[in-house]
Amino acid sequence: METGRKTAEPDRSRSLYAPAMRYFAAVAEAGSIRAAARQLNVASSAVNRQILWLEEALDLALFERLGRGLRLSPAGEVLLAHVRRTYSDFEGTVAELDALKGLRRGTVSVATVESVADSILPQIIGSFRKSYPGIHVSVTVTSALQATGMVERAEADIGFTFDPPRTSALTTAFAHELVIGAVMTPDHPLASHAGDLTLADCLRYPLALPAKGLSLRTRIDAALSRLPGTIRTYVEANSLSFMRALTRRGAVVSFQTKIGLEADLAGGLLVFRPLSDAPLQADRLAVVTSSLRALGLAPGMFYDHAMLAIKEHLPLIDAI
Repeated sequence: METGRKTAEPDRSRSLYAPAMRYFAAVAEAGSIRAAARQLNVASSAVNRQILWLEEALDLALFERLGRGLRLSPAGEVLLAHVRRTYSDFEGTVAELDALKGLRRGTVSVATVESVADSILPQIIGSFRKSYPGIHVSVTVTSALQATGMVERAEADIGFTFDPPRTSALTTAFAHELVIGAVMTPDHPLASHAGDLTLADCLRYPLALPAKGLSLRTRIDAALSRLPGTIRTYVEANSLSFMRALTRRGAVVSFQTKIGLEADLAGGLLVFRPLSDAPLQADRLAVVTSSLRALGLAPGMFYDHAMLAIKEHLPLIDAI
């Protein structure tokens, strides 16, 4: 798996765009005119002139001056989102032109939640790279909320996330409902619990909870709010792989879907017991793209490949 963007090749998409917009984006990302000038390898005065010209042309202040640094104004935030979308569209166009020349080059940027990164995504990228070795894949592992935000802001072409918001800026290209369950070692008392398992049953034991802000925690909190008593939380963490490792030691009961648990379940290291509480019955795994721009050739090929792979993988998870 490759991460980050290549720096050896020139960024042709940006070189096609007006200098004022390129300089503005560089200043916004660097936080100062001097730092942006160093990155662009041009004089600070040239960058400053372009920013002043742009503000005058738009009749809006794009930055707030803070000592030696700059911070985007609300107008600047809007313009930066436009510039990023435009750059992304240019990159897709360049990839398509390269494909016409038979180069099969391009870039795909992916934002994903940890559980998908741990299980499905390596398989998807591995098989994709065999077919398209010239396409560069950039992966960011983050929270469900951040993954959807990156797609909205044109910082990622495709997002693998849970429970994406319903917004006109996003297209939910694929969705599959997964039950949230309690995870424990085979010798834990809850592993042999008779009948349906509820969150209330788990409260008698030390728990590992996903950190606040994760989509999984939002659903768990909704279920916990209906229950009396205190929670015996042993640990909170924003990493599901860490909580799985802790659970394998027999220290806690943790919570997640079966995504990312495949190896532990198949190897008999952990047991997954579905929880019957209503808020935990339909955690929605989704693949999202932007509704404001079409996927370029390389992201489009990756998307098609990913859809086939994920639809083949999910029935195998349900069968574990």
